[in-house]
Amino acid sequence: MMEISGFPESFLWGGAVAANQCEGGFGLDGKGMSLADAHRYNSDMNIKEASLKSEMTLAQLKANMEDKGGYYPKRYGIDFYHTYKEDLKLLSEMGFKTFRTSIDWSRIFPNGDDKEPNEAGLKFYDKLIDECLKLGMEPIITMLHYETPLAITLNYGGWNNRKVIDLFTRYGEVLLHRYQDKVKYWIVINQINLIYFESFNSTAICIDQVENMEEARYQAVHNQFVASAKIVEKARGMNPDFKIGTMLADCTTYPFSCKPDDVVLAMRRNRLQYFYTDVQLRGEYPQYIRRYFRENGIDINEQPEDKQLIKNNTMDFLALSYYYSQTVAADQNGMHPTDVSTNPYLEANPWGWSIDPKGLYHSLSHYYDRYGVPLMIAENGFGMYDKLDENGQINDDYRIAYLAAHIAQMKEAVKDGVELFAYCAWGPIDIVSCSSAEMEKRYGFIYVDLDNQGKGTGKRIKKASFDWYKKVIESNGDIL
Repeated sequence: MMEISGFPESFLWGGAVAANQCEGGFGLDGKGMSLADAHRYNSDMNIKEASLKSEMTLAQLKANMEDKGGYYPKRYGIDFYHTYKEDLKLLSEMGFKTFRTSIDWSRIFPNGDDKEPNEAGLKFYDKLIDECLKLGMEPIITMLHYETPLAITLNYGGWNNRKVIDLFTRYGEVLLHRYQDKVKYWIVINQINLIYFESFNSTAICIDQVENMEEARYQAVHNQFVASAKIVEKARGMNPDFKIGTMLADCTTYPFSCKPDDVVLAMRRNRLQYFYTDVQLRGEYPQYIRRYFRENGIDINEQPEDKQLIKNNTMDFLALSYYYSQTVAADQNGMHPTDVSTNPYLEANPWGWSIDPKGLYHSLSHYYDRYGVPLMIAENGFGMYDKLDENGQINDDYRIAYLAAHIAQMKEAVKDGVELFAYCAWGPIDIVSCSSAEMEKRYGFIYVDLDNQGKGTGKRIKKASFDWYKKVIESNGDIL
């Protein structure tokens, strides 16, 4: 047998952003309001708890929509809507083979249920995708990355309403048809499993719109499964070269100790993560989740035709975001996905995200062993407070160390035979944080001179990691 020594020559090195975190262009060219546009920056927040307080009441939502005094960073991003050519040129200078971004649903269908798509919005993405292709970057497009139109929440109550299935499917079909000759790789829904960590963003449900939020979350996900399967069905009838994937935020959990209770709790918690991909890659609900629903009073409206649709239209690949690992102890933690213990063997960044490169090797191995489908790293990065030195430079050695260690573990997985085809470093240019709406939580190889209040020149400055990542790409991952 041939020995695998490193990444394949066809490996797609690049980076990933989300429309709602970088574009700006708020209200321009017919864009409607999305969930992200209602995310107000709060300078007094506990940054370690920002991702755990992601729910929204209807009153809060309406107040934010009408608020004239607060700052809403995702409405402005880094003005990528106007600077995309210059920004993509910088990424191309690093040698990017791929660029992952999302299309903002509210830019195409401002209210989600409009009779016709917004042509001005489509034309923007025409130009963006064409620019990627011109620069030799394979576009990887996410159809939904927390950009559900706010009107879906206000008029339909969010994703737990089955009417949203057809609204999203129609949007997805427009994208597939428009870009069928330009985009091969599609991720239908970003991090489909974050119904607790990103509750409002994921489900578009205000907590006071439903009586049972737990049930509504899983109903929303079921509806997303059905919509995703419909999009796969349409894609395969349109272009056999399409590759349609699902995406998880990796929340793999370690047992805190070798106590049997800890080991079993970790296994059961991990099943709650595998559930999403068991459905979308194996084509059916596993018995363990049906038992979980039954024991927790969760009753899903699953129509008879849903089962066959999901069974017949499984995904082509699995995309993963990986930032950190988690630990659980049976005497401290339960089954709630956000209930974890601190791993004493790992250091963490200021947001409490543990640094665990070997956890990536561990997770890639488990997912590939379980499903045997191609994998991609859709996000991986290191958020930190970067500072300009006296020479106006940024020496982000900590970011280089983090990414190098993770890429090294990716290579270990590839040597084992894991079919990994792309690596998209998260936020290759600084963008607004998803969970905290901070600008100063920076991930990029390129610094953007804006602060948490949107003040600054907007100037782009290459960090030390810029030249480092360029060498990684040039060497196909051999030089770290």
